[in-house]
Amino acid sequence: MKHNFGAGPCILPQEVFKQASRAILDFKDGLSILEISHRTPEFESVVKEAEKLVKELLNVPDGYSVLFLQGGASLQFAMVPMNLLADGQTASYLETGVWAKKAIKEVAPFGKAHVVASSKDANFTFIPKDFTIPEESAYFHYTSNNTIYGTELFAVPETSVPVVCDMSSDIMSRVIDVSKFDLIYAGAQKNIGPAGLTVVIVKDEILGRIDRKIPSMLDYKVHAEAGSMYNTPPVFSIYVAMLNLRWLKAKGGVAEIEKENIIKAKALYTEIDRNSLFKGTCAVEDRSRMNVCFVMNNPELEKPFLKFAEDNGIEGIKGHRSVGGFRASMYNALASTSVHALIELMQDFEEKNKK
Repeated sequence: MKHNFGAGPCILPQEVFKQASRAILDFKDGLSILEISHRTPEFESVVKEAEKLVKELLNVPDGYSVLFLQGGASLQFAMVPMNLLADGQTASYLETGVWAKKAIKEVAPFGKAHVVASSKDANFTFIPKDFTIPEESAYFHYTSNNTIYGTELFAVPETSVPVVCDMSSDIMSRVIDVSKFDLIYAGAQKNIGPAGLTVVIVKDEILGRIDRKIPSMLDYKVHAEAGSMYNTPPVFSIYVAMLNLRWLKAKGGVAEIEKENIIKAKALYTEIDRNSLFKGTCAVEDRSRMNVCFVMNNPELEKPFLKFAEDNGIEGIKGHRSVGGFRASMYNALASTSVHALIELMQDFEEKNKK
């Protein structure tokens, strides 16, 4: 049996794969989901159900639009300032990792980015605290979970300015108060569905405020008014996301999956802290539930452990190339049995390498 700890595109439930594979062969009257028109009533119902499930699972208040876009979070790095930052204005950003840095970089063509705090000097091993967000900021942007470094910000920073959040790797993994945000965006390929889809949840009242010519494909207002059908949407990715959101609802929703995620993360971190061969890389209070990063106390054992893991069905735990070590990504669909398989493997490896 394989246990997939890959950081993304990542594990999805087996029942979702099976349902999606059937739809590839026959979605409606012998036609594949890959070949039906996105303008058919059948696919329009898919989009509507997916939108309804996002709103239901996250308890999205009235006055927000759910958009299904393309281009990943990387396109959102530019779309956010293009739509929300007027010429001459400054937006505030919290720098907590690679993806936050990339988001900051994309502000330059539209205005100024003010970094309110950064953990760069500590290799992004903690979440900065006690920073001040200037009241004149057009908006405040942060990344809630840092896949490469394994930190996660659970509390929304207090501010009077609009809040924008990149939730690509922890959306749907825990309960959030959407009303505290003006815009949330997330690449789907962690807890929502397959790569190729980006979900945006945006407060309607902030749309269309900027006096700037925005290309139609990059204008949130255009997509909101068109119901995510301004152009041909990523049909298959939306369909699989709908199936996955159905699966999450059937499990009891976000509150229930959060309980499971807490248990999984606690079990693995407990073993990392106990095991004489391993150590965590992040501040304990900022440890991510989604991406558990750790290293060997003896770096010479890293390659042997990685091979030992692969030989025993553990996939995808090699750390990001920029930090090394190991990273166990534990998204919603990863079963607790997989987590315990990794824990037992770590214990076996410790037994074999005791001095």
